Amino acid sequence: MLSKLIAARTSAHDAPMEKAAGSQPSHLSRRAALKAIGAGIGTVAAPQLKVLSPTQFATLEVLVDAIIPTDDRSPGAKQARVVDYIDLLLSESDRQLTLEWFGGLAALDAEAMSRFRAPFSRLGAGQVDAILQTISRNERTPQTPLETFFVMAKQATVYAYYTSNIGIHQDLRYKGNVSIKEFVGCQTVDGKDCQYCGQKHL
Repeated sequence: MLSKLIAARTSAHDAPMEKAAGSQPSHLSRRAALKAIGAGIGTVAAPQLKVLSPTQFATLEVLVDAIIPTDDRSPGAKQARVVDYIDLLLSESDRQLTLEWFGGLAALDAEAMSRFRAPFSRLGAGQVDAILQTISRNERTPQTPLETFFVMAKQATVYAYYTSNIGIHQDLRYKGNVSIKEFVGCQTVDGKDCQYCGQKHL
């Protein structure tokens, strides 16, 4: 159950989320940020970037979509507009943290150019996966700047996705505080998909 959350969630040894996407200042609440991002969902207009350049946005969008891709349960990080959220938070963060993100994105593109002679945003799915396997190898104890950036980006992706409407309601199937007559456990053990939690029978 919650397979994408389990696959994407970072370990307890990882740094707090605030260090990944930047501490939210008092004048920009998470609710306000989500409202600002949600207002543009469903439109085809290009995002109004605050910090990231279009090239950086494209690079990061490929990365977050590889971390939480679309599957048969719910849309992925790209559809949840995770990068828009990160861009918004970085606009209110310390400049040093923003520069760390810039450096990480540059290192990711450099790795892609070195291995496949193309920027990260233009790699095929197999090439993206090959790079992710390399930079996530020491996730608990990152050894290089690129490995450190991956941990930071992954934490930010997980946080942004699971505070979005898609992450909460479509992936987690959260229905809010509703009254139920009885608790019914997951029924996938009976050889069928569970109508309650949405878990697919394996």
